[in-house]
Amino acid sequence: MPGRDQELGSYYVGVDVGTGSVRAALVDQRGILLAFADQPINQWEPQFNHHEQSSEDIWVACCIVTKKVVQGIDLNQIRGLGFDATCSLVVLDKQFHPLPVNHEGDSHRNIIMWLDHRAVNQVHRINETKHSVLQYVGGVMSVEMQAPKLLWLKENLRETCWDKAGHFFDLPDFLSWKATGVTARSLCSLVCKWTYSAEKGWDDSFWKMVGLEDLVADNYSKIGNQVLPPGTSLGNGLTPEAAKDLGLPAGIAVAASLIDAHAGGLGVIGADVRGHGLACEGQPVTSRLAIICGTSSCHMGISKNPIFVPGVWGPYFSAMVPGFWLNEGGQSVTGKLIDHMVQGHAAFPELQAKATARCQSIYAYLNSHLDLIKKTQPVGFLTVDLHVWPDFHGNRSPLADLTLKGMVTGLKLSQDLDDLAILYLATVQAIAFGTRLIIEAMESAGHSISTLFLCGGLGKNPLFVQMHADITGMPVVLSQEVESVLVGAAILGACASGDFASVQDKLSALTAVIYPQDLFPAFQKSSRDVPQKDFYFHKSKNVASHASYCAHQENIVNDHWRRHSWWYSFVCLLACLF
Repeated sequence: MPGRDQELGSYYVGVDVGTGSVRAALVDQRGILLAFADQPINQWEPQFNHHEQSSEDIWVACCIVTKKVVQGIDLNQIRGLGFDATCSLVVLDKQFHPLPVNHEGDSHRNIIMWLDHRAVNQVHRINETKHSVLQYVGGVMSVEMQAPKLLWLKENLRETCWDKAGHFFDLPDFLSWKATGVTARSLCSLVCKWTYSAEKGWDDSFWKMVGLEDLVADNYSKIGNQVLPPGTSLGNGLTPEAAKDLGLPAGIAVAASLIDAHAGGLGVIGADVRGHGLACEGQPVTSRLAIICGTSSCHMGISKNPIFVPGVWGPYFSAMVPGFWLNEGGQSVTGKLIDHMVQGHAAFPELQAKATARCQSIYAYLNSHLDLIKKTQPVGFLTVDLHVWPDFHGNRSPLADLTLKGMVTGLKLSQDLDDLAILYLATVQAIAFGTRLIIEAMESAGHSISTLFLCGGLGKNPLFVQMHADITGMPVVLSQEVESVLVGAAILGACASGDFASVQDKLSALTAVIYPQDLFPAFQKSSRDVPQKDFYFHKSKNVASHASYCAHQENIVNDHWRRHSWWYSFVCLLACLF
């Protein structure tokens, strides 16, 4: 492996559990990734909106990838281990054995995944309480958080799961427990997904009000009564049993964990931007927005004082960067939506065949195909007659409306490869418009954002990055280390070992800045003068041609925007198009 002959004394292992795979990295004292491995993990969808995984499967995958990245290394040089993972819910009994989260009684499937939307009825009832803790989740709790999932288990699987349960973990905390035997929870997980307050702790009245009063018993032992900041060293380090599983030395430091998106935010938001003429240079880190984009996208903005943004999660104190408040916008499906749109198209088999023949990924081929068919016009103008509403899995931010559905307008009878490429482009643009809406909501509440810092799988797609720059009108910074999430996890291990003073100790270097193309100045100006709903759909010259109509409809559409009336939105859209 490159760099392994250098005379650096210490290495750190980071493990990242994503939606579809587990990845591990070996990182040196400079924060440079030296080795990488990944392993797919199983998912089950026994019925619509039910998404499950296995904690045993995930641990086995962690062991496989960790052993791979430390091959050929003197194990005595490995000083620390850090985990990050999706905010999925792991259920174990009092003896730490898996319990089923499904009607089939399959205890192997003991994880309700983060994107699971089974608890719609439960989250509606929780939100109807209007409890004060909800102000820290944008005013409306998401069905993807843990309280509604817990309530669903109590009401639907009482005998097979709820009554037997001894421990409910966020997946990152399960991994740190599995490695150390310590049941302490990360502040990141509990603050962001469980309503825990960094300042006040648990709120008994909330759990009693929503019907989960049994969790208050025994000082919240089932969901966590010891809470530690990310990067804190846990117990006596890696247990002998876990060390054997992972192929690492027993006793090395293991850190309190992070949610995967927060590890990515930590890995990029402090990037050194000196000498690039960016507006954020020399400015507080609060002028930066980290976007972690993979299956879904998370938009991480920090502030010195709490800022309450309707429809945006937070403010959470010290959940990502110590001493700062975090607001977290998000889109429930982004990479998954792009895959869904592309793979469901009639021309997908042709795309696969042609991409394979060129030894390209399907998205590299689509990007090159768009360049071919755009002729002399900017690629963004190809979608002037095709528009996507991207909320196929509800809207996380800023509408916080899980009932919203996706839509495509402007379809025609043709289903050739050109049509697929343009639909792909329209989907990417719709996701970028969603990001713009989140930014505008955050800025309206008090954030001041000048620069985007992007990481995750979609950051490797040049079209995705460029559309975000063009549509937001902001430069996008890409980290030199494309695996920023893994580096963030490894930094946790370095912190736990005492080698790094804090989780901010190593700044990442940027590799590229993608600037907005000076192609849509009139669009960017005019779209700020019309209702948000309209510019979500209308791009480039469509905005100008419909500006007078949109202005006339402003009061009506703004009323819709407040009430989220889907049918009226559809009628207004048709009126604009025709």
